[in-house]
Amino acid sequence: MQQVDCTFERHGEAILAIFNEAIVHSTALYDYEPRSMALMAAWFQAKTDGGYPVIGVESEDGVLMGFASYGAFRHWPAYKYTVEHSVYVHQDHRGQGLAPQLMASLIDRARAQDKHVLVGVIDSANAVSVHLHQKLGFQHAGTVRQAGFKFGRWLDIDLYQLTLNTPHQPVDG
Repeated sequence: MQQVDCTFERHGEAILAIFNEAIVHSTALYDYEPRSMALMAAWFQAKTDGGYPVIGVESEDGVLMGFASYGAFRHWPAYKYTVEHSVYVHQDHRGQGLAPQLMASLIDRARAQDKHVLVGVIDSANAVSVHLHQKLGFQHAGTVRQAGFKFGRWLDIDLYQLTLNTPHQPVDG
């Protein structure tokens, strides 16, 4: 296993497959329909334009097993030190410790980029993700009740945040 910086050319199809499995079979994503390759290209372009990482773990034979990334939390300038992150592991590779490994690397990248707060928006029923975030030191920052509707039911989201000791010299503007 090795960690890599993901690119659209090398990893776009694999990330799209991971996203679409989550969309169709879970409430990890609140989309209704599988995403297209065009949306995946736009997603990667937004990551590149924002200077946001997409970190993956590949098997020995180069198969993407999971990935993590972050992007803008909100698009107003005062939020520049806060990012919303996500981590997804391919269904065949869950339970192997990949998510904590990816999250640790993502947190390191956030520190290196002088981010201050990482926010995870987690379906309240996703006990595995809640436990992962708690284990990594994230604090529950609130619940938005009935924030989404999928699979014929209302869904609550929990916000979890990790506050970093960066940046050392925050500035306005």
